[in-house]
Amino acid sequence: MPPRDAMTDYAPLELPDDPKLTHNITHFARALRAAGLPIGPGRVIDAVRAVAAAGFSSREDFFFTLRACLVTRPEHLTIFAQVFRLYWRDPRYMEHMMAMMLPAIRGVQEDRSAQAAEKRAAEALLDGVARDAPEIEEHDSDEVQIDIDASATMSGEERLRKLDFEQMSTAEAAQAKRMLARLTLPVKPFASRRGVESPQGARLDMRRSLRGALRHGGEMRRIHRKKPRERWPNLVVLCDISGSMSQYSRMVLHFLHAVANQKGAGWARVHAFTFGTQLTNITRQLATRDVDAALAAAGKQAQDWEGGTRIGASLHAFNRDWSRRVMGQGAVVLLITDGLDRDAPEALSHEMERLHLSSRRLIWLNPLLRWEGFAPKAKGIRAMLPHVDAFRAGHSIATLEDLAEAISRRDDDGEKARLMVALQGE
Repeated sequence: MPPRDAMTDYAPLELPDDPKLTHNITHFARALRAAGLPIGPGRVIDAVRAVAAAGFSSREDFFFTLRACLVTRPEHLTIFAQVFRLYWRDPRYMEHMMAMMLPAIRGVQEDRSAQAAEKRAAEALLDGVARDAPEIEEHDSDEVQIDIDASATMSGEERLRKLDFEQMSTAEAAQAKRMLARLTLPVKPFASRRGVESPQGARLDMRRSLRGALRHGGEMRRIHRKKPRERWPNLVVLCDISGSMSQYSRMVLHFLHAVANQKGAGWARVHAFTFGTQLTNITRQLATRDVDAALAAAGKQAQDWEGGTRIGASLHAFNRDWSRRVMGQGAVVLLITDGLDRDAPEALSHEMERLHLSSRRLIWLNPLLRWEGFAPKAKGIRAMLPHVDAFRAGHSIATLEDLAEAISRRDDDGEKARLMVALQGE
């Protein structure tokens, strides 16, 4: 097969069916490109030629023929499936198909929760399509009274707070990022073993008291007291950027950028690491004040974005190379991953135990907790769950707000207790 860049080498296409199909495949590819898939003209030509060669024996063959030519990354399979389902619902011309599809898309967004990437697929298909303005009936009088019942509605921000990151449209994701930039993650100091002089302290400072007595010939004229010195912990974040976590990790990194650049939150330092197939330190990149520049630099630094997942190997690299550098101040660790790992569960359990022993508090945020029927059945989750202090959801703005309230509470374990009962009962 000739290279895709050599477009001039392709012979003119001779399709046996209606030539409008070529235009529809081209517009379909444009919709995929608008939804985020990297599709150039060479791939479009390959798709048309493949469809001409494969024929139209079934809808399933047509689906897989287009997918083989237009999809190159596993994380784009869901978007392709949604755009295909919406686009090829009506086999007629694109304009008529768009008009027929508008009520269906509205129904998708209003009657039930959108599936993964469904809103972004609908936006890509409807880009540039004019919506019909609602018709207003004419009345004899000049004044028209409109009654609106808002008793069962909620504000846009309130609905967006509870919306799954994966179900957000492009506009909703942009608004959510602005809301995340306003969130805070305050922490309370903890008492260290070192003491500081305090007249109201509960502990006796015998060293200072004896020094004072030596100045007066051994006569102890004053009993000195001390209280524990306050220490502010480090925040260490380990964020999964594999294909299954891509949308969640992007939103969480916006939140972490706000935390890293916030003054007065109490953290001594904020250290951020990403992992997929390898561990990457992005602490310096997140320190950039501009969030877009910071995440762009972090994306360049992390070469395994939207790739596979090797949680055990990544945690091993952190425990070996970084634990002593960043965990010395009684650090709080946020582990953000779905726990779906390819490594051996025994090695993963060992690395999680090492991480837990090195941290003051280990909190696991898992977007899979958005499902009501979630159970610890995956081997990776079963290996990791016993070694965390708290197991919480991390799929929406509301869950990150709850994290801010619970991070300083030692008695908060999220869903760990319930899931440990289910794990031990098997």
